Amino acid sequence: MSEHIRARNAGESTRDLRYPPLPEPLEVGTYDNHTHLDIEDGDEPLTVVEQLDRATAAGIIGVVQVGVTLESSKWSADLAAKHDRVLAAVAIHPNEAPLYGTRDALDVAIAEIAELATQPRVRAIGETGLDFFRTEGDESIALQKHSFEEHIRIAKENNIALMIHDREAHAEVVETLKRVGAPEKVVFHCYSGDVDLAEVCNENGWYMSFAGNITIKRNQHLRDSLAIARKELILVETDAPFLTPEPYRGRPNASYLVPITVSKIAEVLEVAVNDVSAQITSNTQAVYGAWNG
Repeated sequence: MSEHIRARNAGESTRDLRYPPLPEPLEVGTYDNHTHLDIEDGDEPLTVVEQLDRATAAGIIGVVQVGVTLESSKWSADLAAKHDRVLAAVAIHPNEAPLYGTRDALDVAIAEIAELATQPRVRAIGETGLDFFRTEGDESIALQKHSFEEHIRIAKENNIALMIHDREAHAEVVETLKRVGAPEKVVFHCYSGDVDLAEVCNENGWYMSFAGNITIKRNQHLRDSLAIARKELILVETDAPFLTPEPYRGRPNASYLVPITVSKIAEVLEVAVNDVSAQITSNTQAVYGAWNG
């Protein structure tokens, strides 16, 4: 089990492991731009096809399957090549990068990510970025920063999106993007900043992807950020099987629950759900291109 997955699953032995019921389907279809179909969860884990079929039933047109290790990135690219409802993102997660121990060993893995990035249905480099919550120590942070900069380079070389994991590192992520030069399309996955970061994203044309945690009462900073985000920069995701929206928090998440988060986004923005769905669909296609092309 990767460090990323192990950390996310820690202390969850008392969770309700039942998948939530199917929500009211979206009338206007949209996308889940960040999910982990390879990570099984629940008392009766769903197969990939079952996950995709439930998503389709809920009005989800397609998903972006995201790698966090070299192994899961290869799996993601392979899945996208076989399923027209799936595109892939590939990367070494920030918490995984220090586990390679040396820059040389890390660079070998990053070279394989660069090779995967050339595949036609790999449309993003991610998730990459900085995480100062789980990674500590100068040597580990140095490897994490090196990995981030290399992933930025790969995204630019292939003219595909950069999908950022940013945890307790907002200023450093922004500084890195400006210093080395951001790709044309940058996505802050599971947006975790406040209105100050949202304003930076607005100024630079960086996308903000909101997940189920915007439904949690204490996360007013996320809703405040959403409220000022430029409409053409708003995306939606699940980060499944993590970050399940209320009222099912703690239970397994899946792409078919996107309608709950879309409804919350519409509530915060005080617009119709159909209008939000249509806008997010247009935004998502602007980032990743066509699923069937």
